[in-house]
Amino acid sequence: MQTSSTPINPLRERISSWINHSRTQAFIISLILLNAGLLGLETWPAAMELAGGFIIALDHLILTVFVVEILLRLYVYGRSFWRDPWSVFDFLVVGIALVPASGPFAVLRALRVLRVLRLLTVVPSMRRVVGALLAAIPGLGSIALMLMVLYYVFAVIATNLFAQAFPEWFGHLGRTLYTLFQIMTLESWSMGIVRPLMQQFPYAWLFFIPFILVATFTMLNLFIAIIVSAMQSYSEAEQKQTVKAVLQTQEHIEQDLHKEMRQLRSEINELKQLLSANVNKPS
Repeated sequence: MQTSSTPINPLRERISSWINHSRTQAFIISLILLNAGLLGLETWPAAMELAGGFIIALDHLILTVFVVEILLRLYVYGRSFWRDPWSVFDFLVVGIALVPASGPFAVLRALRVLRVLRLLTVVPSMRRVVGALLAAIPGLGSIALMLMVLYYVFAVIATNLFAQAFPEWFGHLGRTLYTLFQIMTLESWSMGIVRPLMQQFPYAWLFFIPFILVATFTMLNLFIAIIVSAMQSYSEAEQKQTVKAVLQTQEHIEQDLHKEMRQLRSEINELKQLLSANVNKPS
């Protein structure tokens, strides 16, 4: 992954071109996938008994490669490294693995699997998806707030209606919210909850069907629509940036060509003056 800032000295330029080379990126991706497999094998007792030392040694070797890569990027890009969110994410994910996983930090041992998330920073298509999801957060927040309001209204109504007859599902507001969430996911909502209720409350379907239509088919589809719209907008913005970069490159090329043309004209005029001076010299 390339950072926005451009290296200035030749050594940094060479290191930067090597880091961002397609083969280097493919090698890093391969190491991330291999590391993900190793972390999975570490949870398998049979594999650890058979080749535990080799698995741990290979994991440490891959971690060393990641650390060296981060250090090279820090050297190449300097302070601009910290202005790139993806680079900071890489630094944190790799840095977590360097913290001793003992005592109060034992929980960090489980967080080593976060190294797999480096795929999000290395693979451009994944970065686009993450960027689109982040861009969709404001719209998703509005929909989530509206859904929470609807949930609360339906939960209060359901608790008042069904709490006495079915306290295990609707005994208080918390249980009702969980039951409504199960119904929203359509998991055993009919045979498991609504039909038993309809034996005592024949018209309970008048409550649950509108809830499912609003919460499941309407609100969740709004979530999907906002995410799709955000991904489309993000892709269009990336295309505009690409076109803008191409146009700027073409503009620089044209400026260089004009400059060279002016230099050529100046040199031609100088040659003409020299030739005319030589012609006018008395023999």
